[in-house]
Amino acid sequence: MLKFQQPPKDYGNVFLEDTDKPLPEVLNPNTRYMFIGTVAKGGKSLIRSCKDLHLSRIVVYKSLRPEFINDPIEQRRLLREARVSALLQHPNTVPTYEIGRDRDGNYYFTMKLVHGYTLREIFDYRDRYDLTQLIEVIEQIAHALAYAHAHGVAHRDIKPENILVGPFGEVLLLDWGMAKVWRKDGTSDEELEATDQKQLNSKINMNNRSMTGQGNLQGTICYMSPEQVRRDPDISYSTDIYSLGAVIYELISGQTPFTGEHSYELLDAIENQQPPKPSAISKYPVPKLLEYLALSCLEKDPSKRPATMKDVIRMLEEDWASDLTSKR
Repeated sequence: MLKFQQPPKDYGNVFLEDTDKPLPEVLNPNTRYMFIGTVAKGGKSLIRSCKDLHLSRIVVYKSLRPEFINDPIEQRRLLREARVSALLQHPNTVPTYEIGRDRDGNYYFTMKLVHGYTLREIFDYRDRYDLTQLIEVIEQIAHALAYAHAHGVAHRDIKPENILVGPFGEVLLLDWGMAKVWRKDGTSDEELEATDQKQLNSKINMNNRSMTGQGNLQGTICYMSPEQVRRDPDISYSTDIYSLGAVIYELISGQTPFTGEHSYELLDAIENQQPPKPSAISKYPVPKLLEYLALSCLEKDPSKRPATMKDVIRMLEEDWASDLTSKR
């Protein structure tokens, strides 16, 4: 199992003074959290670490950045992310603790503070890791996605940056901010979908001259399915199968399925070209079964991909290590 032996100091010791401290007679939500520092700034959100003074633990506090606090679309998106994360109670998802409003009436939610390395960071030191360890990480992410799909949620942003391996061997699928859910009648939120696409188009148009230095944008595009590129309104769970296939492809070949200096070249390749066989470009031996799985997931037509994430899991659990192909 892939894990990191030394947990960070932030985990801290448990002391009697913290566990037995009485709660105030009146619980004031406005004084519950003591902010420590900024963890990350997203395009629309702010993620901070803070101490929950009621439970004496460090948590993550996510809210909208000041310029988007009053944006009804972004408010709805934040609520959706919080509730999707809370409803998908699975060992490979990050628990949501609380959702609420701050003293100014603005939305926030808190969740578990997690430590570790992203799969992107692990890929940067690929030579240190055995393929079996890395496939175990992919299996756990596939289980999280199978669970999400069974509960009516498509993630839509699977990439190495959103996969975390923790200090105790835990594997977590992060960032459900792009998740798609449906109403009971099968329809989706067209307004939010249109906003998502408009933002992506804006990013691509601003950066279409060169991908150089645009790591975040490239990191998103490289794992997008053809139906995401086509702006398909009927996009469904199969988009996650494609994106996970792109991650598997990179794991076994050492590069993403498609590369390009310009974003429009990359988008065209995703829609219209076939990736080379991993065994033809990898410096490592590539198991035939994993190569077949990656290329199957990367089919342009969603109906030609594995039907469900459970089918992907079954193939990952087969004895793929017994049949390795040498580098050509």
